Amino acid sequence: MPKKINLDIASVEQREQRLGTIIAWDGTTEELHRASSYEERGKRERGSGCGGNCRLCELSGPFTQGSVCSEQMVECQAGNVRDAVLIQHAPIGCGGGQVEYNSIYRNGLAMRGYKVENIRIINTNLQESDMVFGAADKLRQSIDDAFGRFQPQAIFVASSCATGIIGEDIESVADEKEAELGVPVIPLSCEGFRSKHWSTGFDATQHGILRQIVRKAPRKKQEDLVNVINLWGSDVFTPLLKNLNLRVNYVVDLASVEELAQMSEAAATVGFCYTLSSYLAAALEQHFGVPEVKAPMPYGFEGTDAWLRELAKVTHREHLVEDFIRREHERVKPRIAELKEKLRGVKGFVATGSAYAHGLVQVLRELDVTVDGSLTFHHDPVYDSGDSREDSLGHLNEHYGQVKNFHVSNRQQYQLYAFLQENKPDFLLIRHNGLAPLASRLGIPAAPLGDEHIAVGYDGMINLGETILEIMAHKKFHDDIRRHVKLPYKKWWLEQKDAYILARQPELAAFDAEEYRKERKEAAHA
Repeated sequence: MPKKINLDIASVEQREQRLGTIIAWDGTTEELHRASSYEERGKRERGSGCGGNCRLCELSGPFTQGSVCSEQMVECQAGNVRDAVLIQHAPIGCGGGQVEYNSIYRNGLAMRGYKVENIRIINTNLQESDMVFGAADKLRQSIDDAFGRFQPQAIFVASSCATGIIGEDIESVADEKEAELGVPVIPLSCEGFRSKHWSTGFDATQHGILRQIVRKAPRKKQEDLVNVINLWGSDVFTPLLKNLNLRVNYVVDLASVEELAQMSEAAATVGFCYTLSSYLAAALEQHFGVPEVKAPMPYGFEGTDAWLRELAKVTHREHLVEDFIRREHERVKPRIAELKEKLRGVKGFVATGSAYAHGLVQVLRELDVTVDGSLTFHHDPVYDSGDSREDSLGHLNEHYGQVKNFHVSNRQQYQLYAFLQENKPDFLLIRHNGLAPLASRLGIPAAPLGDEHIAVGYDGMINLGETILEIMAHKKFHDDIRRHVKLPYKKWWLEQKDAYILARQPELAAFDAEEYRKERKEAAHA
């Protein structure tokens, strides 16, 4: 059996310990799958063997060029609950992401048909004196201000590197104010240094919701309600599940506190990506008896068929599913055939989160797009259920073939340059848009996938194919950029074939000031 998720403690167990997450690796997907040993990890009981703590061989570079932290993922989850408030107990710099997340939140509300409004995130603006003397009173005042200003149904309190360093007792303040205000005040342990990968921030938000919002004693089981764990994408699951006479309860992003509370009353839980849904779905099953749909993710024909059949089985709707699958195949296959013809000979590259990348590669191969290379920002050797039906990497290998140049890299732009040079794709699919401009500098059109649901289900194959055609229509624009810009890398790196050489030989990262001045001088005279 997999480890049981512990909801008795306030802090979530980080992914490195729980799942064995890594952030740097390269090889083929078949090699990574063998090393991950998904099925064996899923079988091991707590305290038996190495379990989730067994580490893969991980490359470790001498520096990090850029990334995201767990606290930012709390911003984009807890900060997106419609009738709640998130308080960042942090210096003001940690609030820099509020501008971006406010835009995302407003767009998400508009796509779902909700009233468009600004995000509700407050920052306590810790100063130097707070780091010396503590800031518990400042936090109490911020909680009072949030409650008075917004009258929220719940208040989340996110820790930060600063509060973690000084050992601020956020949990005690949260307990005190919850008793006083009569609404959940939820401490979230998400210091940036707590975990090397930001996905632990998803788990931190979900852990707090499970502990303090989800209804412990469901009022009544809603046999047609399905929890869909998502971010802020368009509503593709409502029309999809309607064919099985099922209703959608979207969580966590854009949900209300009541919609979060009723998760324990649902008939099942699904997600579009196991990176995001793993923790919450497993905990809902273990602690609240809501079954997690254990199947491949709904990408491509193989994945979507299997996902729908398992959902129908869990919700006792087997009599509806086969006819729906048949009708959908008949409907979309002619258009997919047209897209295949237009995409013949095209080569793509995927750079997104872990399980999501596996799904996107599947869809590209359904469209007969060549995918020789892919990048994921981290890799989980196993997910929380431990069920092999959720082995997304194994499903990719078995049904669509391996990816021969497969990389794990935590948003390192200098490595992406080498990956793209190695693979020379015609386009790039990317989830975190900060890397997209590099592709443009190389003359490669990129599709920043702001709507994470674009490739889900049968229509997702059509949506993604049309998106690729649209961005490739602008190839000349990107070629013009390539001809008129210079890359910010030294000649040595531009000629480098191994993107991980600095991890294998960290001494090469030593800065040679004299060589740098010489190169700058030569460039000035060129």
